[in-house]
Amino acid sequence: MIQRIQTLYLLLVVILGTLVCVFSPVQFLLPEGTAYFSLQTFDKWPLAVISIAIPLLAMINIFLFRHRMVQARLNVVNAILCLGHCSLFALYITFVVKGYEPIHGMLLAASEWYLTIWAAVPLVNIVLLMMATRRILKDEALVRAADRLR
Repeated sequence: MIQRIQTLYLLLVVILGTLVCVFSPVQFLLPEGTAYFSLQTFDKWPLAVISIAIPLLAMINIFLFRHRMVQARLNVVNAILCLGHCSLFALYITFVVKGYEPIHGMLLAASEWYLTIWAAVPLVNIVLLMMATRRILKDEALVRAADRLR
């Protein structure tokens, strides 16, 4: 299980996905320039559900090492969840910047916002998931070729 490189890719997805749940991917600076407000992952429940589902699905996928085709399909589903996470996060940033959605009870319509390094993690997860899928399918082709030779 741990000998396979795709397991390491999936383990990285679990670690990075968990870190995204802990750290804030965006910060808003008040117009006065006095304080920062963060949009945490758990401030909005749809974002929290997707943020928890991504590392959880990757962890489950690690233990399905005997079912390679199921693993490949779950990786694609997980990559789609990562895309959903990115788009939902961009939607929430847009709502906050336009002044439609408050953060911590404050409307931050005229504030500046900054993405942190943690905003790029879902995109890194997509790349890791696609690399893992490629290796899983390569393993499946190797097993099928060995079965054909027997």
